[in-house]
Amino acid sequence: MDAVVAANESLVSELAALNSAVSTCRSCRLAETRTQAVFGSGDPDAELMFVGEAPGFHEDQQGLPFVGAAGKLLERLLGEIGLTRDEVFIGNVLKCRPPGNRDPLADEIEACQVHLFRQIELIQPRVVATLGNFATKLLSGDPTGITRVHGRERDVRLGQTRVLLYPIYHPAAALYTQAMLRVLEEDFRRLPELLGRQQAPVNSVEAVPEPLHSEELAAEEAERQLGLF
Repeated sequence: MDAVVAANESLVSELAALNSAVSTCRSCRLAETRTQAVFGSGDPDAELMFVGEAPGFHEDQQGLPFVGAAGKLLERLLGEIGLTRDEVFIGNVLKCRPPGNRDPLADEIEACQVHLFRQIELIQPRVVATLGNFATKLLSGDPTGITRVHGRERDVRLGQTRVLLYPIYHPAAALYTQAMLRVLEEDFRRLPELLGRQQAPVNSVEAVPEPLHSEELAAEEAERQLGLF
């Protein structure tokens, strides 16, 4: 028991040190325009970690991820599978808000990804659910868009950490279309199964994406119109 307590204290200490480094980071232009960096929040020993795109206005003001309308939807979806946001860890690819909520730029992602990979290394989640295109493409190393790969888990190594990567749509997109919401709800319902299953070998064969269904085509069109992902 003492060893477990010591390990937990060490994890909390290392995450606090990383949080401090993120809060003072000036590796890209976003340090000039942010109100504050948004490190992430939740259980430091979570089995499930969500990775979104970047903080928005409310996140930049409060210093917490997913506190706006998309965050409320995320909390509802978690509740429907018996979880709360305190039982998972929620973060983003970028720790600082891009001005006007524009898309992250390639050099900003490159500068910030070290923080995300370190978070994953420390937390060691079993499942990492990527929300939208930017997180999915970064952590999968695959340029295929979220519309093609959502709901298709794959075993990957992120640095030295082996996780089950599970791409799903960003909740913000589901605020604008019922078709997207239905797809997102369906993908969310698989999370308890993924958290309980044994992982396959990392080099296992991946399924070839199937043709898109009508609801997914509607979601893809909404995604293009939003320009968020």
